[in-house]
Amino acid sequence: MSFNGLAHYISFLDSRGDLSRIKCRVDPVLEITEIADRMVKNGGKALLFEDTGTAFPLLINAFASDDRMAAAISRSTLDDAGEEIFSLVDSLGQARRLTAKLVRVPQMIKLLRLVPRKKRGRGECQEVVEPVADLGSLPVLKCWPHDGGRFITLPLVHTRHPVTGRPNLGMYRMQIMGKEITGMHWHRHKTGARHFEAWKKEGKRMPVTVTLGGDPVYTYSATAPLPEDVNEYLLAGFLRRKRVTLVKCLTNDLWVPADSDIVIEGYVDPSEPTVTEGPFGDHTGFYSLSDQYPVFHVTCITHRKDAVYPATIVGVPPMEDAWMGKATEKIFFAPIKLAIAPEIRELHMPVSGVAHNLVLVSIDKTYPGQGLKVLSALFGAGQMMLSKYIIVVSSPVNVHDYQAVADALFANVRFETDLLHTRGPLDVLDHSSDRFSMGGKMGIDATIKLSEERTAEYHSVPLLLLTDAEVISDAITGMKTMAEYALPLAVLTIRKPPQGLDMRRLAASLPSALTTAGTVVIAVDEGVDADDPAMITWLVTGNSDPARDIHLLEGGALFIDATSKTQSLPVFPREWPNVVCSDSETIALVDRRWNEYGAGDFLPSPSLKLLPLLRPGEASVRPANAREK
Repeated sequence: MSFNGLAHYISFLDSRGDLSRIKCRVDPVLEITEIADRMVKNGGKALLFEDTGTAFPLLINAFASDDRMAAAISRSTLDDAGEEIFSLVDSLGQARRLTAKLVRVPQMIKLLRLVPRKKRGRGECQEVVEPVADLGSLPVLKCWPHDGGRFITLPLVHTRHPVTGRPNLGMYRMQIMGKEITGMHWHRHKTGARHFEAWKKEGKRMPVTVTLGGDPVYTYSATAPLPEDVNEYLLAGFLRRKRVTLVKCLTNDLWVPADSDIVIEGYVDPSEPTVTEGPFGDHTGFYSLSDQYPVFHVTCITHRKDAVYPATIVGVPPMEDAWMGKATEKIFFAPIKLAIAPEIRELHMPVSGVAHNLVLVSIDKTYPGQGLKVLSALFGAGQMMLSKYIIVVSSPVNVHDYQAVADALFANVRFETDLLHTRGPLDVLDHSSDRFSMGGKMGIDATIKLSEERTAEYHSVPLLLLTDAEVISDAITGMKTMAEYALPLAVLTIRKPPQGLDMRRLAASLPSALTTAGTVVIAVDEGVDADDPAMITWLVTGNSDPARDIHLLEGGALFIDATSKTQSLPVFPREWPNVVCSDSETIALVDRRWNEYGAGDFLPSPSLKLLPLLRPGEASVRPANAREK
């Protein structure tokens, strides 16, 4: 079913017992985040904060379950949408001959009927026109202690190309910088940024309109990795099986969904100097640091009479965006399989890999080198170009079964021959690379090897017999072997001295039992829970640059430096971001007030596990010795 605004969606969630209404006043500055973080990491309900100190209630955690995400895209399950799109794409792809194409004409007509339609007059989103455009009237969150301010976190940003006229819908966070001013954080890889550059060349002011809410499928569609010339509202119409109705904005010539909850109209002037935006506690689990971005000026704010302000928080996974990622896996699997690598059986982006840092793929393998071929294809495919680590296994390994993937990796990978090292574009938010938005990547061919690919078998010493006493180094404060998983893998916790530590030298000094061929040794900072595979995965994929931090040791083991680089030698050339978590005061406040919220049984703060990882400083930490430069 489609939803006419967030109030309709809220009623639906309420009817299913999947909504907690919090009636007491709660502060949008830090307090709402801490409550939502506890709920999302414990499988909690959607939260409606009815008293935010403004005229608008606030909805958060609205997508953070399989059922809620499926409902948001008008499906019973997430699999339903994926199967329907796969069937459509496969059917159209097979239409080679004229007769076959004619047979599929009804399907094409059905798609054309889902193209958004433009309506004259005003929509529900324009029932109330604010006499003064003041962003302070909205319950905008300050999410984390070291954020640069309050941020609109679920903005649906509408732009159009000045020459082609093609519209785009994207999601780019917006920092409030005044009653009528925000930053516009569109990354260089995004369509909004390309539209901005086109308007700059034209020497004209760029119209921009931001909507909030409406049918929740709009929010998902704004995050979808669509080709630039595909209208996001066509995807929305397909998913909800009903075309989107658009109305014209009051102060610019853009068109937005009539059933939106809130509309913020305005413009960006390319001739105007950029503004310092950030820092912001981001979906990587680390702060994205301050940088220069364009200024968005508000010219008008309108809203429905029953408008609800939507928000989300991002940070150390899992967060609400993990379920959006699940939907993307299902929906966009068909185009990847059919257009890029037909041998792919499954594709999965683990939550702990924050989407772009880790991708797991299974394939139907029929010839030697096929695993490496698929890795090469994926590293150059659309938004997959931002992936850092990709692991390919043979079907029928289930890529959602991490133990099975690990077993395949250690059984089938020879570090000398099965690792594909490359360099290329990285997400702008990646902090591990020496260079901004570019760095190392690694593909791992963990497929079963055919006769032409076989190399000598490893004969490693079992790590299960290794004891802590055998690791001798003042910097190594602990060691965890994966005995319960029967894997030749060890995690070392490291305390670096103030003057810094050369991790290559440390790796070279490890005892022979740790450097045997086929063994993987991971170094993490002291304070990391080495018993938590999800945390280890998050740190390995987030803190390491494969071109710099992965070393093949003399004995044949693979060493991965997943520590922060604040006290590494040689000195890391960029600022290192801090881990995102709440502060002690906010945690204590929410602990005291928990019974007032009426949100169910008490849940401890997830940030308690992260506080030991914080480095002295605020959003970022300058590397050791950097102050002397």
